[in-house]
Amino acid sequence: MSMNSESLSQEPSAIQQRRQANMFLVRLQWLMILLLIAALLWLYISQQRFEHNVNERLQSNEQVVSRLNEMDDRIFAMSQQTLPAPRTAASSQAQNQLDLLRIQIQAADRLLADNNESAAIELLRGLHWQLSQSSNEIAPALTVVIKQSLAKDIERLQARSSQPSPWQLQNIAIQNIQEFLHSYEREHPANGSDLTQNLDNNMSLTRRQLMIHEVIMTLNLATQASNMREKEQLVGYLRQARKQLQTLVPQTSTPQTTSTNNKTSQTANTTTANKDKVQTKSSPNDITEVIDWLDRLITNAPKPTPLLTKQILDKPKR
Repeated sequence: MSMNSESLSQEPSAIQQRRQANMFLVRLQWLMILLLIAALLWLYISQQRFEHNVNERLQSNEQVVSRLNEMDDRIFAMSQQTLPAPRTAASSQAQNQLDLLRIQIQAADRLLADNNESAAIELLRGLHWQLSQSSNEIAPALTVVIKQSLAKDIERLQARSSQPSPWQLQNIAIQNIQEFLHSYEREHPANGSDLTQNLDNNMSLTRRQLMIHEVIMTLNLATQASNMREKEQLVGYLRQARKQLQTLVPQTSTPQTTSTNNKTSQTANTTTANKDKVQTKSSPNDITEVIDWLDRLITNAPKPTPLLTKQILDKPKR
Protein backbone atom coordinates (compact mmCIF):
# COMPACT_ATOMS: atom_id res chain seq x y z
CA MET A 1 0.00 0.00 0.00
CA SER A 2 2.85 2.29 0.80
CA MET A 3 4.41 1.75 -2.62
CA ASN A 4 1.16 2.52 -4.41
CA SER A 5 0.63 5.68 -2.43
CA GLU A 6 4.12 6.91 -3.24
CA SER A 7 3.66 6.22 -6.94
CA LEU A 8 0.35 8.06 -6.92
CA SER A 9 1.93 11.03 -5.19
CA GLN A 10 4.74 11.15 -7.75
CA GLU A 11 2.49 11.01 -10.79
CA PRO A 12 0.71 14.33 -10.14
CA SER A 13 4.00 16.03 -9.54
CA ALA A 14 5.29 14.85 -12.91
CA ILE A 15 2.13 16.02 -14.61
CA GLN A 16 2.45 19.36 -12.85
CA GLN A 17 6.04 19.68 -13.99
CA ARG A 18 5.02 19.01 -17.58
CA ARG A 19 2.34 21.62 -17.33
CA GLN A 20 4.81 24.10 -15.91
CA ALA A 21 7.24 23.29 -18.71
CA ASN A 22 4.52 23.83 -21.30
CA MET A 23 3.55 27.13 -19.71
CA PHE A 24 7.20 28.22 -19.72
CA LEU A 25 7.52 27.34 -23.39
CA VAL A 26 4.33 29.22 -24.24
CA ARG A 27 5.51 32.28 -22.33
CA LEU A 28 8.90 32.04 -24.00
CA GLN A 29 7.21 31.93 -27.40
CA TRP A 30 5.09 34.98 -26.58
CA LEU A 31 8.20 36.77 -25.35
CA MET A 32 9.98 36.04 -28.63
CA ILE A 33 6.94 37.22 -30.57
CA LEU A 34 6.83 40.47 -28.59
CA LEU A 35 10.56 41.01 -29.14
CA LEU A 36 10.11 40.48 -32.87
CA ILE A 37 7.23 42.97 -32.93
CA ALA A 38 9.33 45.50 -31.00
CA ALA A 39 12.24 44.97 -33.39
CA LEU A 40 9.96 45.49 -36.39
CA LEU A 41 8.57 48.68 -34.86
CA TRP A 42 12.07 49.97 -34.18
CA LEU A 43 13.11 49.21 -37.76
CA TYR A 44 10.01 50.99 -39.07
CA ILE A 45 10.61 54.06 -36.92
CA SER A 46 14.29 54.14 -37.90
CA GLN A 47 13.38 53.91 -41.56
CA GLN A 48 10.88 56.77 -41.21
CA ARG A 49 13.48 58.94 -39.48
CA PHE A 50 16.04 58.12 -42.13
CA GLU A 51 13.61 59.03 -44.90
CA HIS A 52 12.74 62.27 -43.09
CA ASN A 53 16.42 63.22 -42.77
CA VAL A 54 17.02 62.42 -46.42
CA ASN A 55 14.04 64.55 -47.46
CA GLU A 56 15.28 67.45 -45.34
CA ARG A 57 18.74 67.24 -46.91
CA LEU A 58 17.24 67.10 -50.38
CA GLN A 59 15.12 70.16 -49.63
CA SER A 60 18.14 72.06 -48.28
CA ASN A 61 20.13 71.08 -51.37
CA GLU A 62 17.30 72.29 -53.58
CA GLN A 63 17.26 75.59 -51.72
CA VAL A 64 21.01 75.99 -52.18
CA VAL A 65 20.70 75.17 -55.88
CA SER A 66 17.86 77.66 -56.28
CA ARG A 67 19.90 80.37 -54.55
CA LEU A 68 22.88 79.67 -56.80
CA ASN A 69 20.60 79.88 -59.82
CA GLU A 70 19.27 83.22 -58.57
CA MET A 71 22.82 84.52 -58.14
CA ASP A 72 23.67 83.37 -61.66
CA ASP A 73 20.59 85.16 -62.97
CA ARG A 74 21.56 88.34 -61.11
CA ILE A 75 25.11 88.23 -62.42
CA PHE A 76 23.78 87.64 -65.92
CA ALA A 77 21.36 90.56 -65.55
CA MET A 78 24.15 92.82 -64.30
CA SER A 79 26.33 91.70 -67.18
CA GLN A 80 23.61 92.71 -69.61
CA GLN A 81 23.43 96.14 -67.97
CA THR A 82 27.17 96.71 -67.80
CA LEU A 83 28.30 95.29 -71.13
CA PRO A 84 29.85 98.08 -73.20
CA ALA A 85 29.09 98.72 -76.82
CA PRO A 86 31.21 96.52 -79.11
CA ARG A 87 34.29 98.11 -80.58
CA THR A 88 35.84 96.54 -83.60
CA ALA A 89 39.17 98.21 -83.00
CA ALA A 90 39.71 96.69 -79.55
CA SER A 91 40.95 93.17 -79.03
CA SER A 92 38.02 90.81 -78.47
CA GLN A 93 39.87 88.84 -75.77
CA ALA A 94 40.91 91.97 -73.88
CA GLN A 95 37.37 93.36 -74.17
CA ASN A 96 35.91 90.13 -72.81
CA GLN A 97 38.31 90.22 -69.86
CA LEU A 98 37.37 93.83 -69.19
CA ASP A 99 33.67 92.97 -69.32
CA LEU A 100 34.21 90.08 -66.91
CA LEU A 101 36.14 92.39 -64.59
CA ARG A 102 33.21 94.81 -64.54
CA ILE A 103 30.84 91.97 -63.60
CA GLN A 104 33.15 90.84 -60.79
CA ILE A 105 33.41 94.39 -59.45
CA GLN A 106 29.60 94.58 -59.50
CA ALA A 107 29.53 91.37 -57.43
CA ALA A 108 32.00 92.85 -54.93
CA ASP A 109 29.87 95.98 -54.67
CA ARG A 110 26.83 93.78 -53.97
CA LEU A 111 28.72 91.97 -51.22
CA LEU A 112 29.48 95.33 -49.60
CA ALA A 113 25.79 96.25 -49.79
CA ASP A 114 25.05 93.01 -47.92
CA ASN A 115 27.65 93.98 -45.27
CA ASN A 116 29.92 91.06 -46.23
CA GLU A 117 33.20 92.96 -46.30
CA SER A 118 35.46 89.92 -45.79
CA ALA A 119 34.11 88.21 -48.93
CA ALA A 120 34.42 91.47 -50.88
CA ILE A 121 38.06 91.85 -49.81
CA GLU A 122 38.86 88.29 -50.88
CA LEU A 123 37.20 88.88 -54.26
CA LEU A 124 39.17 92.10 -54.84
CA ARG A 125 42.41 90.29 -53.92
CA GLY A 126 41.57 87.61 -56.45
CA LEU A 127 41.01 90.24 -59.13
CA HIS A 128 44.33 91.91 -58.27
CA TRP A 129 46.09 88.53 -58.63
CA GLN A 130 44.19 87.84 -61.86
CA LEU A 131 45.47 91.06 -63.44
CA SER A 132 49.06 90.02 -62.61
CA GLN A 133 48.85 86.82 -64.65
CA SER A 134 50.32 86.39 -68.10
CA SER A 135 46.87 85.55 -69.50
CA ASN A 136 45.76 89.14 -68.90
CA GLU A 137 45.40 90.94 -72.21
CA ILE A 138 44.01 94.24 -70.96
CA ALA A 139 46.11 97.22 -71.98
CA PRO A 140 49.17 97.59 -69.67
CA ALA A 141 48.44 101.22 -68.79
CA LEU A 142 44.83 100.41 -67.87
CA THR A 143 45.99 97.33 -65.95
CA VAL A 144 48.28 99.48 -63.78
CA VAL A 145 45.47 101.93 -63.03
CA ILE A 146 43.02 99.16 -62.15
CA LYS A 147 45.55 97.37 -59.91
CA GLN A 148 46.28 100.60 -58.05
CA SER A 149 42.57 101.25 -57.51
CA LEU A 150 42.07 97.66 -56.34
CA ALA A 151 44.90 98.06 -53.81
CA LYS A 152 43.33 101.27 -52.49
CA ASP A 153 39.90 99.63 -52.23
CA ILE A 154 41.36 96.65 -50.34
CA GLU A 155 43.26 98.93 -47.95
CA ARG A 156 40.15 101.05 -47.28
CA LEU A 157 37.94 98.02 -46.68
CA GLN A 158 40.47 96.43 -44.32
CA ALA A 159 40.65 99.61 -42.27
CA ARG A 160 36.86 99.87 -42.19
CA SER A 161 36.37 96.22 -41.21
CA SER A 162 38.44 96.73 -38.03
CA GLN A 163 35.99 99.40 -36.81
CA PRO A 164 32.29 99.27 -35.97
CA SER A 165 30.09 99.70 -39.01
CA PRO A 166 27.96 102.88 -39.35
CA TRP A 167 24.87 100.70 -38.86
CA GLN A 168 26.22 99.47 -35.52
CA LEU A 169 26.94 103.05 -34.43
CA GLN A 170 23.39 104.02 -35.33
CA ASN A 171 21.99 101.16 -33.23
CA ILE A 172 24.17 102.06 -30.24
CA ALA A 173 23.07 105.70 -30.38
CA ILE A 174 19.40 104.70 -30.67
CA GLN A 175 19.80 102.36 -27.71
CA ASN A 176 21.33 105.20 -25.64
CA ILE A 177 18.38 107.43 -26.50
CA GLN A 178 15.91 104.72 -25.47
CA GLU A 179 17.72 104.19 -22.16
CA PHE A 180 17.57 107.92 -21.48
CA LEU A 181 13.84 108.04 -22.26
CA HIS A 182 13.21 105.14 -19.87
CA SER A 183 15.21 106.83 -17.12
CA TYR A 184 13.61 110.21 -17.92
CA GLU A 185 10.16 108.73 -17.44
CA ARG A 186 11.19 107.21 -14.10
CA GLU A 187 13.10 110.22 -12.78
CA HIS A 188 10.58 112.89 -13.85
CA PRO A 189 7.23 111.90 -12.34
CA ALA A 190 4.79 114.64 -11.66
CA ASN A 191 5.69 116.76 -8.59
CA GLY A 192 3.33 117.37 -5.73
CA SER A 193 2.20 120.65 -7.23
CA ASP A 194 1.54 118.82 -10.49
CA LEU A 195 -0.70 116.17 -8.96
CA THR A 196 -2.59 117.94 -6.21
CA GLN A 197 -3.94 120.94 -8.09
CA ASN A 198 -6.41 119.47 -10.53
CA LEU A 199 -7.11 116.61 -12.92
CA ASP A 200 -5.59 118.39 -15.91
CA ASN A 201 -2.05 117.85 -14.56
CA ASN A 202 -2.70 114.11 -14.26
CA MET A 203 -3.99 114.04 -17.82
CA SER A 204 -0.88 115.97 -18.95
CA LEU A 205 1.34 113.41 -17.22
CA THR A 206 -0.49 110.57 -18.91
CA ARG A 207 -0.11 112.21 -22.34
CA ARG A 208 3.60 112.69 -21.72
CA GLN A 209 4.07 109.05 -20.70
CA LEU A 210 2.14 107.86 -23.74
CA MET A 211 4.22 110.06 -26.02
CA ILE A 212 7.49 108.73 -24.54
CA HIS A 213 6.25 105.16 -25.04
CA GLU A 214 5.35 105.95 -28.66
CA VAL A 215 8.82 107.40 -29.25
CA ILE A 216 10.47 104.29 -27.76
CA MET A 217 8.36 102.02 -29.99
CA THR A 218 9.21 104.14 -33.04
CA LEU A 219 12.92 103.83 -32.19
CA ASN A 220 12.48 100.05 -31.97
CA LEU A 221 11.23 100.13 -35.57
CA ALA A 222 14.23 102.29 -36.51
CA THR A 223 16.57 99.67 -35.00
CA GLN A 224 14.88 96.93 -37.02
CA ALA A 225 15.28 98.97 -40.20
CA SER A 226 18.96 99.51 -39.37
CA ASN A 227 19.47 95.78 -38.85
CA MET A 228 17.91 95.16 -42.27
CA ARG A 229 20.12 97.88 -43.86
CA GLU A 230 17.03 99.82 -44.99
CA LYS A 231 18.23 103.42 -45.05
CA GLU A 232 14.97 105.03 -46.18
CA GLN A 233 12.93 103.29 -43.47
CA LEU A 234 15.56 104.14 -40.86
CA VAL A 235 15.49 107.84 -41.70
CA GLY A 236 11.68 107.83 -41.81
CA TYR A 237 11.35 106.34 -38.32
CA LEU A 238 13.98 108.72 -36.92
CA ARG A 239 12.12 111.71 -38.34
CA GLN A 240 8.87 110.38 -36.89
CA ALA A 241 10.46 110.03 -33.44
CA ARG A 242 11.86 113.57 -33.70
CA LYS A 243 8.43 114.95 -34.62
CA GLN A 244 6.87 113.15 -31.64
CA LEU A 245 9.48 114.53 -29.22
CA GLN A 246 8.96 118.08 -30.47
CA THR A 247 5.63 118.12 -28.62
CA LEU A 248 7.48 117.53 -25.32
CA VAL A 249 10.03 120.33 -25.64
CA PRO A 250 7.87 123.18 -24.22
CA GLN A 251 6.65 120.97 -21.35
CA THR A 252 10.08 119.73 -20.30
CA SER A 253 12.22 122.80 -20.93
CA THR A 254 10.06 125.29 -19.00
CA PRO A 255 10.48 123.84 -15.44
CA GLN A 256 14.19 123.38 -16.00
CA THR A 257 15.05 126.59 -17.79
CA THR A 258 17.93 127.52 -15.51
CA SER A 259 19.64 124.14 -15.46
CA THR A 260 19.07 123.62 -19.17
CA ASN A 261 20.55 127.01 -20.01
CA ASN A 262 23.61 126.24 -17.89
CA LYS A 263 24.11 122.90 -19.62
CA THR A 264 23.57 124.51 -23.00
CA SER A 265 26.16 127.23 -22.34
CA GLN A 266 28.70 124.67 -21.13
CA THR A 267 28.27 122.33 -24.10
CA ALA A 268 27.63 124.82 -26.90
CA ASN A 269 31.16 124.62 -28.34
CA THR A 270 31.26 120.83 -28.06
CA THR A 271 27.88 120.45 -29.76
CA THR A 272 28.94 122.74 -32.59
CA ALA A 273 32.23 120.91 -33.07
CA ASN A 274 30.56 117.48 -33.08
CA LYS A 275 27.48 118.44 -35.06
CA ASP A 276 28.12 115.82 -37.71
CA LYS A 277 29.22 113.03 -35.34
CA VAL A 278 26.99 110.26 -34.02
CA GLN A 279 27.24 110.10 -30.23
CA THR A 280 27.58 106.53 -28.91
CA LYS A 281 29.70 106.70 -25.73
CA SER A 282 27.42 108.95 -23.68
CA SER A 283 23.75 109.61 -23.11
CA PRO A 284 21.67 112.75 -23.72
CA ASN A 285 20.80 114.97 -20.78
CA ASP A 286 17.37 116.27 -21.80
CA ILE A 287 14.75 116.06 -24.52
CA THR A 288 16.32 118.93 -26.46
CA GLU A 289 19.60 117.05 -26.65
CA VAL A 290 17.74 113.89 -27.74
CA ILE A 291 16.31 115.85 -30.67
CA ASP A 292 19.85 117.02 -31.49
CA TRP A 293 21.01 113.39 -31.48
CA LEU A 294 18.19 112.42 -33.81
CA ASP A 295 19.16 115.25 -36.17
CA ARG A 296 22.72 113.88 -36.28
CA LEU A 297 21.49 110.32 -36.83
CA ILE A 298 19.35 111.50 -39.74
CA THR A 299 22.20 113.54 -41.22
CA ASN A 300 24.72 110.70 -40.80
CA ALA A 301 22.51 107.87 -42.00
CA PRO A 302 24.79 105.17 -43.48
CA LYS A 303 25.49 105.65 -47.15
CA PRO A 304 27.03 103.11 -49.53
CA THR A 305 30.58 104.03 -50.49
CA PRO A 306 31.23 103.02 -54.12
CA LEU A 307 34.43 101.21 -54.94
CA LEU A 308 37.12 103.29 -56.60
CA THR A 309 37.65 100.51 -59.13
CA LYS A 310 33.96 100.53 -60.01
CA GLN A 311 34.11 104.27 -60.72
CA ILE A 312 37.13 103.75 -62.97
CA LEU A 313 35.50 100.91 -64.93
CA ASP A 314 32.12 102.62 -65.36
CA LYS A 315 31.55 103.72 -68.91
CA PRO A 316 31.19 107.45 -69.51
CA LYS A 317 27.56 108.34 -70.08
CA ARG A 318 26.72 109.50 -73.55
